[in-house]
Amino acid sequence: MSDIEISEVNSRRERDAFIKFQWQIYSNDPAWVPPLIVERKAFLNRKRHPFYRHGDAALFLARRNGNIVGRIMASDDPNYNSLHQTNVGCFGLFESIDDHHVATALFEAVASWLRKKGRTEMMGPIDYSTNYVCGLLIDEFQFPPTILTAHNPPYYRDLIESCGFTKAKDWYAWWFADPAKAAARLRPLAERFRKRCSVTIRTGNLKNIREESRRLRQIYNQAWEKNWGFVPFTEAEIEFMTHELKPLLIPEFALIAEVGDEPAGFILCVPNINSALRYINGRLTTFGLPIGLAKLLYYKSRTRTARLIALGVIEEYRRSGIAEMLVLRIVEDAMIKRGFTGELSLTLEDNFVINRFLEAIGAERYKTYRIYSKPIAKCG
Repeated sequence: MSDIEISEVNSRRERDAFIKFQWQIYSNDPAWVPPLIVERKAFLNRKRHPFYRHGDAALFLARRNGNIVGRIMASDDPNYNSLHQTNVGCFGLFESIDDHHVATALFEAVASWLRKKGRTEMMGPIDYSTNYVCGLLIDEFQFPPTILTAHNPPYYRDLIESCGFTKAKDWYAWWFADPAKAAARLRPLAERFRKRCSVTIRTGNLKNIREESRRLRQIYNQAWEKNWGFVPFTEAEIEFMTHELKPLLIPEFALIAEVGDEPAGFILCVPNINSALRYINGRLTTFGLPIGLAKLLYYKSRTRTARLIALGVIEEYRRSGIAEMLVLRIVEDAMIKRGFTGELSLTLEDNFVINRFLEAIGAERYKTYRIYSKPIAKCG
């Protein structure tokens, strides 16, 4: 490992090299979707991204003979540790050539950074927290990633496990190819529940999106609080994410369930912009001309796949059929009428209730993402 140099990213030039290293790793991967470079810069901007108001992170590059051969992020979220009474730090944004020594050097850099924070365990891949992209894809690498999900080469699993990491938790992604079949199964269920529970389901008010995002945060932080890996969205984080997703939001794809004046649940689905991003190679402009933007808008308008990002119901209403009613509305108004199919993700492997529900309405589990963990004392 003496020929591997690890350096922390401290300049704009190094940050850009950190971002663009992915193009080297995925040059021969037809399933990879190049990220939008301007979005990646915003995500890594310490002054702009709200994670840095309560947490901290650092980026590292690995070089051999002056050439970049790997990258990684270390992150520390005091909110997560306070909530779960743990002492965990995270690694994320991991990319490496197929070389055990490079991977070992990168993980040791993260471990050293986290030790200085007083952490005793490392978990990942997690980009800041589980509210962002997380998990290592461990199967079905031929399918392109949908919006806000991960993609990686198959050999990453061996690299990570060879460095002593073990499985902490798996997440599932489901594919929804036959919405008509799902609607037929859901209608009688939803009708029975509707007679028992006086619930109102409405579309999201995009004209007052700031207030709507606060309501979604309220539901999310209550509905997910007992889930493994949960960390509450701060108000700044939900505003940041709302701003990022606003250009993609469609009212019929964002539904809120209310009992009286109280929010009880929500469902959020967004068009899979990744199917358009594949055509612009990360750039909105070429030689100063908005060629990439024109392509993005062209392919976005033709996108007929979507990702169901979140479905949450506050615990006291979970036996009221609100989840079934929300999914039925999405299936009928967003999928059948508009001709969409798509992905439902991510669900925890031991969330048996939601996984059985998805199987029952005809969804097919087609991808698995894994979170790994390791005591920091064993690194290196």
